[in-house]
Amino acid sequence: MVELAICSSNFTDQLALLSFKSSINFDPNNVLSNWTQETDFCGWVGVLCSRRRQRVTGLILRSMGLQGTISSHVGNLSFLRVLDLRNNSFHGHLTNEIGRLLRLRLLVLAENNLTGTIPPSFGNATSLKIIALARNYICGRIPTELAQLPKLQIISLSDNYLTGPIPSGLFNILSLSYLLLDANQLNGQLQAFPNNSLQFLDLRFNELSGPIPLLVATNFLISHNKFTEIPLALCNVSSIKILDLSHNSLSGVIPQCLGNFSNVLSVLDLRMNDFHGSIPTSFVEGNKLRSIDLNGNQLEGKVPRSLATCRHLEVLDFGNNNINDTFPYWLETLPELQVLVFQSNKFHGPMGSSKTQLPFPKLRILDLSHNEFSGFLPTTYFKHFKAMTIINETVGLRYMGESYYHDSVTIMIKGLEIELPGILTIFTTIDLSHNKFSGEIPNVIGKLYALRLLNLSHNNLVGNIPSSLGNLCSLESLDLSSNQLSGKIPSQLTSLTFLAVLNFSENHLEGHIPRGNQFETFDNSSYNGNLALCGFPLSKECEDNKTQLHPTPMLHKEDDPTFACGFCWKVVQIGYGCGMVLGLVMGYIMFLIGKPKWFVRIAEGEQQKKGKRSHKGGNRNGGRRK
Repeated sequence: MVELAICSSNFTDQLALLSFKSSINFDPNNVLSNWTQETDFCGWVGVLCSRRRQRVTGLILRSMGLQGTISSHVGNLSFLRVLDLRNNSFHGHLTNEIGRLLRLRLLVLAENNLTGTIPPSFGNATSLKIIALARNYICGRIPTELAQLPKLQIISLSDNYLTGPIPSGLFNILSLSYLLLDANQLNGQLQAFPNNSLQFLDLRFNELSGPIPLLVATNFLISHNKFTEIPLALCNVSSIKILDLSHNSLSGVIPQCLGNFSNVLSVLDLRMNDFHGSIPTSFVEGNKLRSIDLNGNQLEGKVPRSLATCRHLEVLDFGNNNINDTFPYWLETLPELQVLVFQSNKFHGPMGSSKTQLPFPKLRILDLSHNEFSGFLPTTYFKHFKAMTIINETVGLRYMGESYYHDSVTIMIKGLEIELPGILTIFTTIDLSHNKFSGEIPNVIGKLYALRLLNLSHNNLVGNIPSSLGNLCSLESLDLSSNQLSGKIPSQLTSLTFLAVLNFSENHLEGHIPRGNQFETFDNSSYNGNLALCGFPLSKECEDNKTQLHPTPMLHKEDDPTFACGFCWKVVQIGYGCGMVLGLVMGYIMFLIGKPKWFVRIAEGEQQKKGKRSHKGGNRNGGRRK
């Protein structure tokens, strides 16, 4: 009788699996070819069985390209512990029968085309530890019944169409470590949550509002919502590693205490809010701060000198505020600083000369645009920007930041201000535009071989364009417009084969416009306002009316771009390509317009995710992801 019972149970599992197979209408890799009655189902692809009873305990068919619906008969696999069908093309509603699987621990159906709502019956599967339904089309409310799951550790419902408030009971699950609800349409206010085990709380890109409740998550990401105030109790929390409150409606003064517990805090992101007053001055010795972003507020006063204690700091962004100060030269001693942004403030005076032997040793992005800096360009700094002189082909396309958080930066391309959702580790730029710099452009800039964007426009610069700029073999954008530059355009610039944007307009340049390579692609707008220029693409012909020849200029070995760059051609071969960074920028513009998910995944460092569902983001909330 026992043998008959076991045989009957096994037959039930076999039928359930065959019903599951019958609901699949496309199997491009033929992975289910051995799912036949003539073979032992415990040997079928993707099926795991218990040793003693030979019952199905796992159904794992991730990333197989399967298309179809999820049969309700999976509810008959009563010994099932793991159901993992992620990254396929399953569609249709989530079946209620999953709630019958009382032994089920990992329910992973992420990255499919599932629709409908989350069945309340899921709350009956009390052994569940992981629910991962991210990147589907699931709508409706989050069932309050999920709070009945006492062993739940991970809830991942990101990138769906969920609405309504977040059930407060979820925060009372003592075992919960990850609550990922970003990129939905959730609304309402958050309740205070006492959970001390929560490591990651990601509520970004929703419509949540009201005050921020007491924070108890190690990584707290709630950007792109409508929160209005920071709780006073924040100063009593000392375990936060990532605090991302950006793109909300927060106002008032930034609490000074944020510098006091920075021995743990790594990321402080408060950009695009309505904070006023001064920047906190209480950054303590030994802090772990890696990124401070206060861009887009109404902060005043000066840059606090206590920032010199932030020895791990990589990103410092105070752009778009009302800071009134001279250049804080003491920041040059920070050994890890890579991004320094002071754009659109009230900085003034000359930058002066370096006070240290090796200033800004790792700086890759310097944006001081739209201020009132004066005097000569900072030649001393240009000489020591070591990170801008070395092209490192081993770095690859990586983004700065943590596993769930990526630093961002706003750049200006052709007059368009664009917030990039991630900072590529190969991205380098100097933007000193819209200031009062005078004097000549120093030749030493030509040694910044890794530089990709250079913008010195809207200043009072005079003299010739240095021919040494022809050595900037990685340069993709060059803007020298609206200055007092004179002389001829150096023919050496035609060697800049990555150049995608060029603007020499509104100067006093004269003579032939060089021909060849990228210079064949620029139109009149690149040269407007230079009355003495002639030749293609202008309608004004040069007096000799002859095609200008451009032999390769004679350069000293140390000025030879192929010598200086070392492996420029290797860079081309490994696929960085002409205008690579600008290509990503243009892709991001497409993201703003159409919001395709494939770009979202690249921007968040998830290139391995499939691109076939890129159409899904077409009508989502504007700017869904950072």
